[in-house]
Amino acid sequence: MSHGYGYGFGRPRYRRPRALSPLREHLRDTFWFAPTAGLVTVALLWWAASSLDAALISALQEDGAYDEVGELVGITEDAKTIITTVSSAMMTFIGVVFSISLVAVQMASGQFSPRVVRIFVRSRITKLTFAVFLATFVLSLLVMAEYESETDPRLVVSVPLVQSLLTMAMVGLSLLLFIAYVNSTLRLMRVSHVIDHITHESFWVLSRQERKFAEEAELGPETGQIAHDGRAGVLRDVNIARLVRAARRRGVVLRLIPRIGDFVVPGTPVLAVHGGQAPPRSALRYTVSVGVERTFHQDLGFGLRQLADIALRALSPAVHDPTTAVQALDRIIQFLAASVDLPLGALHHRDRQGEVRLVQDVPGWVDLVDLGLTEIRGCAPGNPQVSRRMMAGIEDLLHLAPVDPVDRRRPLLRHRELLVQAVERTVPEAADREFALLSDRQGIG
Repeated sequence: MSHGYGYGFGRPRYRRPRALSPLREHLRDTFWFAPTAGLVTVALLWWAASSLDAALISALQEDGAYDEVGELVGITEDAKTIITTVSSAMMTFIGVVFSISLVAVQMASGQFSPRVVRIFVRSRITKLTFAVFLATFVLSLLVMAEYESETDPRLVVSVPLVQSLLTMAMVGLSLLLFIAYVNSTLRLMRVSHVIDHITHESFWVLSRQERKFAEEAELGPETGQIAHDGRAGVLRDVNIARLVRAARRRGVVLRLIPRIGDFVVPGTPVLAVHGGQAPPRSALRYTVSVGVERTFHQDLGFGLRQLADIALRALSPAVHDPTTAVQALDRIIQFLAASVDLPLGALHHRDRQGEVRLVQDVPGWVDLVDLGLTEIRGCAPGNPQVSRRMMAGIEDLLHLAPVDPVDRRRPLLRHRELLVQAVERTVPEAADREFALLSDRQGIG
């Protein structure tokens, strides 16, 4: 069975996830790092190209090859026209393209969910395109400054030949990235691709945590608590490696009290200590990260939250798009099917000796089922397409759910019974009620 984001109800093929440091993950949630790195890189490339041009002209003049120097001056003068045009048009081009893109993102946010904006922010092609556009503009300005009014081959100091070729290459790269960027932005406006992207990231989180799920373990008596002393905000993630290292040095077990995604305020406990003295504050610095919104990094339930939001927005009277709700429900069922036989409940992070040093609470099976189905079920009675798809999904999950050692069927049976009761209360005609409660994986086809 695999975690490769395959279709169907089985768990996708497992792939060993790469461990991302919190810094790297946080940089992916920013939009300034890639353009800044691009500007620094292009400045270094320009410096290298400028040095190469100067060395080339100096070598030709020392050899007395003034005719060749004159030819190079002529070639660069022809390229100067193109570079001047690129320099004057690139910033206008950047402004128009990204203004249109921001309008598209705003439309997607209003139609699907405000949480989908993070897909645009984290998009590699978006950051790369913006970085290359800015780098091309800055490079063209730097190259323009290298052109001389002197045309005598004996007196010429700099002929920006390599720099001009580098600028041409950057222009070509910008055009290719523009095509890819437009395609990526158009995909962002299609709900099926947004839902698929969210599902992909949800399985990525599940694959990172799957081997660390464990049943409740005896941690020993609680010997202390550590309060949050940072700003108020949503608990985005914790630095697992640093917490495990701090707990190992003290010979204790740390337990994360709030879940990832909870809102924490200063002074409230975030870590419980079991088995000894709490680690010093200096060892726990930068181990808890809070922000203004949830992220996928360690948040198992965030994907279901987004999918449920998309379905609810689609079922609102202003939109009334039950087909989109069914598409979101398809992926909710897929995710629940992949986690139906996992222990869930808690993650146990171990040190190199195999000792549990950090226990992290995560949503259990009942939590995930309620998160994925409760709010959509409340809107289903007036939409037979949604109620039929939900009935089919619950039946599929009941077929997959193990009875022993943990009863996973009880919350599914509860949701099915509540759905039946809601339809019976809402739909007056017996034939319509029977139709709305039929099992259909496509809703109404």
